[in-house]
Amino acid sequence: MTIPFEKLKSEFKRVLLSLGFTAEKAGVCATIFAENSRDGVYTHGLNRFPTFVEYVKKGLVYPDAEPTKENTLGSLEQWNGNLGPGILNARFCMDRAMELASENGVGCVAIKNTNHWMRAGAYGWQAAEAGFIGICFTNTISNLPPWGGIDPRLGNNPLVIAIPRKGGHVVLDMAISQYSVGKLNQYKSNNHELPLPGGYDAEGNLSTNATEILESQRLLPIGFWKGSGLSLVLDLLVTVLSQGNSTARVTQSENESGVSQVFICIKPDNSDRTTRLIEEIISYTKTSRPEHEGGSIFYPGENTLRTREKSLKDGVLVDEGIWGKVLGL
Repeated sequence: MTIPFEKLKSEFKRVLLSLGFTAEKAGVCATIFAENSRDGVYTHGLNRFPTFVEYVKKGLVYPDAEPTKENTLGSLEQWNGNLGPGILNARFCMDRAMELASENGVGCVAIKNTNHWMRAGAYGWQAAEAGFIGICFTNTISNLPPWGGIDPRLGNNPLVIAIPRKGGHVVLDMAISQYSVGKLNQYKSNNHELPLPGGYDAEGNLSTNATEILESQRLLPIGFWKGSGLSLVLDLLVTVLSQGNSTARVTQSENESGVSQVFICIKPDNSDRTTRLIEEIISYTKTSRPEHEGGSIFYPGENTLRTREKSLKDGVLVDEGIWGKVLGL
């Protein structure tokens, strides 16, 4: 079923107000949850909202917490999220990174003791829409085995790189596994096979069955050993720069709370030359012949804009069961 975007947002806000959020904070969080579903990232929009509510009720997310600065090292600032809502902490950190970039050309904000930020790409879009190059990444609870291993010891640490562009921002938002855990759960709920192998079954065979992969906890990293290495260095970076919890420590708590994140902003040269260089790269990429007749080549973020336009016109696609659950909260 479909729901008007404003209706989705208003229901989220209603629930958050009942949990002790201020009107301002409830409005920001509700908007991000609604925008995530609007842009087609249902796993971190409506579908994730009941889990977020549960974390608040369990005392893992503090609605009234504010981030506090702990250290300044040139263009790098270190903050403590004080277990506040990950959405609010992430938006704050990206805003602060942009302020530092405005002053110095580049700014970096690392935060510890924060919570799940929902869709990682939301903060790439935030930076790009303000005219900045944005880079951000986070660690997570361990849910990815290192290459050659069986047991999860790495986080599926999302990486975002966003480049502002007049004709549509380029926003890469990627998990380190072939499919994010949220996407696997979506395929599992819909009882659909994955289009490509996403992990291993209990016998160690590559599988397109999301249920088997989630049960084995052996997700397939992107690029095989390369993705495994990338996950490790992202965890090293967020932990060292924030002086916060590593994936190992987050996992020991048995809840994905108290994670560490990094936000980097760069102020680009907005000259005509820069515009031409960006368009040259996009245009050249699109000259590749499509694999299938009638197919198209898309840059990262292009399909998001198409989904956004359709959702605002026709309504946001929602899972009827989860929508009913939210209405009952």
